[in-house]
Amino acid sequence: MKNVTRADAGWLSKVSASVLGLAVVLSIATGQAAELQILAGGAMTAPLKELGAQFESASGHRLVFRFGTTPELIKLATNGGQFDLGVVPREVFKDTAAQSQFVSGPTTDIARVGLGVAVRSGATKPDISTPEALKQTLLKAQSIATIPASAAGAQVLRLFDRLGISEAMKAKTKAQPGPAQVVQAVANGDAELGVFLANVLTAPGLDLLSPFPTELQQEVIFTAGIAAKTKEADAAKAFITFLTTPAATALIKAKGMNPG
Repeated sequence: MKNVTRADAGWLSKVSASVLGLAVVLSIATGQAAELQILAGGAMTAPLKELGAQFESASGHRLVFRFGTTPELIKLATNGGQFDLGVVPREVFKDTAAQSQFVSGPTTDIARVGLGVAVRSGATKPDISTPEALKQTLLKAQSIATIPASAAGAQVLRLFDRLGISEAMKAKTKAQPGPAQVVQAVANGDAELGVFLANVLTAPGLDLLSPFPTELQQEVIFTAGIAAKTKEADAAKAFITFLTTPAATALIKAKGMNPG
């Protein structure tokens, strides 16, 4: 009998996790195929598109994502018409009107990610390893790209306030409408620094700097909840369950986020 190597064992483990995840979906997502309208945070675009394709193949359901910033998601939840579930920043659930559009009770945390700083690929990498070093790097930068109108952007603004540089940063902050535009602004040289969620800044054309100082790090947590008015509750539950399987959490981690 052939001996199983460590590499073989690792591969078999991944396959088993994937099969188990799909089995969970198939055991729940029975019945007629549904189309799920899903509200999701923009920083979740990469993992959700890939996981969504896997779920569609396994279950037969079709997923339609609407990605946005926290204010956009609140607006979509309250005035954007029918939707079936959300994978959104926790801040969405802190809005009373938006919260009322979801089933009451516990929600499921899917992923979390902290802030980061990035420069254009090949550019000099300034020091951000300590609070004072980060402060000086931000003050010396000619321009900064972020998304003030988002949960992560609000944390960036709070960071500026903690460092005592809010006023100094106003003139050099270039507000962007979405994660893709933050990446583009830095990669094109329109902004010297990108200050946003670390997984978004791990992109072609950018170099992510050293980790944020622990004492200043903040996280955005993406939480899943089922819409109160959905007619596809079983399919919505199946997708949320799938997002917590070993195969899904492994992919979330590979995309630069922490599961749960």
